[in-house]
Amino acid sequence: MGGGATHVIGAGMAGLSAATALVEQGRRVHVYESVGHAGGRCRSFHDDQLGCVIDNGNHLMLSGNRSIQDYIRRTGAQDHLVTAEHAAFPFMNVTTGERWTLDLGRGQGMWRLLMRRLGVPGVTRRDALSALRFRQASASATVFDQLGRTGAIYHRLWEPLSMAVLNTESESAMAAAMWPVIKETLGVGPDGCRPVIAKESLSHALVEPARGVLRKAGTDIRFNASLKAMDTRGDRITALRFNNQTIEIGSNDTVILALPIAGVNALMPAVQTPDDFRPIVNAHFRLPHKTHKLTLIGLICGEAHWIFHRGNIASVTVSAATSLINEPTQDIAERLWRDVSAVLQLNGGSPGACQMGPFRIIKEKRATFAQTPDQNRRRPTATTDFHNLFLAGDWIATGLPATIEGAVRSGMVAADLCHK
Repeated sequence: MGGGATHVIGAGMAGLSAATALVEQGRRVHVYESVGHAGGRCRSFHDDQLGCVIDNGNHLMLSGNRSIQDYIRRTGAQDHLVTAEHAAFPFMNVTTGERWTLDLGRGQGMWRLLMRRLGVPGVTRRDALSALRFRQASASATVFDQLGRTGAIYHRLWEPLSMAVLNTESESAMAAAMWPVIKETLGVGPDGCRPVIAKESLSHALVEPARGVLRKAGTDIRFNASLKAMDTRGDRITALRFNNQTIEIGSNDTVILALPIAGVNALMPAVQTPDDFRPIVNAHFRLPHKTHKLTLIGLICGEAHWIFHRGNIASVTVSAATSLINEPTQDIAERLWRDVSAVLQLNGGSPGACQMGPFRIIKEKRATFAQTPDQNRRRPTATTDFHNLFLAGDWIATGLPATIEGAVRSGMVAADLCHK
């Protein structure tokens, strides 16, 4: 749209993705954020109780997440992340104590997966073909409808994986929403499934490098700038009214709203959006000993779903945490600590064997929209009724679930639309 500027509202991952993509294309960009920090839900902060920097929440990234990989390249963040040498995921059944590793091996091509014994008890090479059931799912089928009767592979892979990706119970989560993820990771083969973990923190790995790229291009983020209204004329946005200033939008300028659903609802009530949500609970525990490894462990039959172990901090994620979200933080911590103690074998791993130290519980009541068939139909596209206004966020209809990969891709889509 000519040589105008783009105004990006929101400095979460979608907004940072859009802004850095536009800067790379040589565009003029202005970024506005309603609070005093960038990153949105993907941010880090120093916790005085734990005495270290922790992430607001955990985000599982894989080597096959092509939008994240492009974002990492664009922001020069490669040195702040560690990519596992091969695709291997340790699991533990907390009830039985059984441990195994889902080992996808190395290399490219789906055939490499089908030719491997995956290392999961009760799962055969033939069971790997059950992934194709996601491709065959109807728009109304749930994960349980589609795979709930596939036996061990459902309970030991598809159920925990779909919970992590969709943040929705498998009995109501949309099965077809899993296929784009599977196609871009498992479909590539083992080399598309290697875990990617931040060395220090998510802000250090994903937010600060992006801010550095923007500063170098002469783009700064205006913090504590809350958008209150937009002026319109015909099919154009003509002005942005913030809490502390009004920005006129030129005839060749474009605007990207990279806001959470609630923010767009307040500004554009006519836009249909998802209106049902699922929570996530994250817990961070300080451990008695440090590790030099970055470890990711999946849990079956536990309160926790995933444990990220880095340094002397164990970070726990509970997806679709409806049963926990309203519980007192002390009770949540004690329940999750039992899993951490057992999985990491602290003082032998017996319940209560290792006394719980300092902790932090973080509750996200509206972490993602409920990724059910009905809610998926409510996702809007990036385009709007205004020819110079576009939407970005993990809740936009990008063809991906509401994940960090979906957020980053939505920003790239919006950036591309700004100069078509």
